[in-house]
Amino acid sequence: MGKKVFILFPDGVGLRNFAFTKFKEVGEAQGFDITYWNNTIFSLEKELGYKEVVIENTRIHPKTPTLSHARKRVELALSRKREKDNVYPTYRFPLQWNGIKKAVKSAFVKYHETFSATPKGWQRIMNQMQAAERSTVRYKELKAQLEEHRPDIVFCTTQRATQAIAPILAAQDLGIKTACWIYSWDNLPKGMTTIETDYYFVWSELMKEQLLQYYPKTRAEQIFVTGTPQFEPHYDKDLLLSRKQFCLEHNLSEETRYICFSGDDQTTSPLDQYYLEDTAIAVRKLREEGEDVAIVYRKVPIDFSGRYDEVLAEYSDVITPIDPLWKPMGSQWNQVMPTKEDFALLVNNCHHCELVVNICSSMVFDFVVHDKPTIYPNYEQPQLKKGIRDIGQNYKYVHFRSMPDYDTSVTWAMNKEEIYDGIKGLLNGSLNPVPVTKKWFGIVNKPEQPEKASERIWEGVNQILG
Repeated sequence: MGKKVFILFPDGVGLRNFAFTKFKEVGEAQGFDITYWNNTIFSLEKELGYKEVVIENTRIHPKTPTLSHARKRVELALSRKREKDNVYPTYRFPLQWNGIKKAVKSAFVKYHETFSATPKGWQRIMNQMQAAERSTVRYKELKAQLEEHRPDIVFCTTQRATQAIAPILAAQDLGIKTACWIYSWDNLPKGMTTIETDYYFVWSELMKEQLLQYYPKTRAEQIFVTGTPQFEPHYDKDLLLSRKQFCLEHNLSEETRYICFSGDDQTTSPLDQYYLEDTAIAVRKLREEGEDVAIVYRKVPIDFSGRYDEVLAEYSDVITPIDPLWKPMGSQWNQVMPTKEDFALLVNNCHHCELVVNICSSMVFDFVVHDKPTIYPNYEQPQLKKGIRDIGQNYKYVHFRSMPDYDTSVTWAMNKEEIYDGIKGLLNGSLNPVPVTKKWFGIVNKPEQPEKASERIWEGVNQILG
C-alpha cells in the first residue's frame, strides 16, 4: 500500500474542496492510501462510499471557545500595532455582556486583548488552549484512533475550527506529520487560525505572504502554494447541461437572458433582501424597455431566515429561485451540508447566466471562470439603523486590497440606479470588467492551470512524506 493519509474534516466546510471534487481520485491515482477522519455528521461512507474513521466524541474543552476568542482578538490587536492599520478591529465580533456567564467570558477576552497583545502573550493563550484540549477525554480517544491506524500524515481541511485542535495535537504528540489547508481567501488577515501544523497549503503567493506576515513563527519552507480545488469543477465540461436541458429543469425560458443574484449570509449582508429588490426593480425597467431579461436567485445555503420571502413573492414576474442542493443533516445552521450535485448546479448557474449581482463574496471568481462579470452593490439601504452592519465596511477588508484596480475589477453600483446602469452596460457590451477580474483571480488563486489544484496538493503531500 502507498503512504497512508488521514484527511481530517473538523467540520463540513472542507467537504466541497476535498470530498466533492476529484481530489480523492487524483490522490489515489498517485498511489496514496486515503482515509477520511470524519468529525462531521455527514457520513462519507454511506453517501460516497469513501473509507472513513468517524470521530464520535465532539466535546471540546469548555474553556476552548473563550480562549480561541481571546486568541483572535489578541491577533487582531497585534496586526493593528504591527501594520498601523485600523482595519483589524473591524473584524471583531461584539462582546456579549448580558448575563453573568457571558460577562465573565467577555471580561476575560477583553483583559487579554488589552494586556496580552504581544507575541509572548499570544503564545501563552495558544499554550493554554492546547493544554485544555490535551486534558480532554476526546484527545485520548483521538490518540487511540491514530495509534490504531498509524497514518503517515494528517491533512486538516480547515484552519478555523476549534474541533481541529485536539486531533492535530494528538497527531503531533505521536510524531505524525501534520498539514493544514487555509480554507478561504479572506481568512488570514481575520485572525482565524486556531491550529498550528508542520505544513500549510494556500491558494496563492499572496496568501503565502500573508501567512508569513500574520504568523511570524511560520517559515517559507513550510508553505505550499497550490491554488484551490474550490474552482476545479468549473473547468469540467462534463458537468455542463445544454441550454435546453438547464431551462427545462428549472422552468426557465431559453430565449431570456438571466442575471444571477447570489444571496449572502446575515452577518455579511443583513439587508440583502433589499439589494435583491433593487435588482428586480432594475430588471423590470429593462423589460419595459423591451429587453428579455430576468433573475435567477441563488440563496446562501445556510440562510433559513425567510427574509427574502416578501421580495420573492412581490417580484415573482422577474425572479426564479433556484435553491442550492444542500442537505440539512441536523437542526443547527452548521449542520447543513453541501452535496456533490450542488457543484454541478453552481457550474451551470454560472454558465447559463449573463452576470452575477452579489455583496462582496468570492462568487465573483466562480463567474469569471466562465468569462462572466460581477456587479458589487456598495451603498447603504434606507432600512439601515443602529445595530445593523453596513455592507460598505466589507469592501474595506484586507482581501479586497488584492484587486489589481479597485475601480475596474468589478462593476460597482454605488447607488440603486447604478444596478440598472450596470446590468444594461454589461448586457450591451459597453462595460466589460472581465479582463481585470481575471487578473484579480490570478492574484488570489494560482494563475497557472487553476484546474490542477488537487494535483499540486498531492505533489506537496508527496514532498512532505519524501
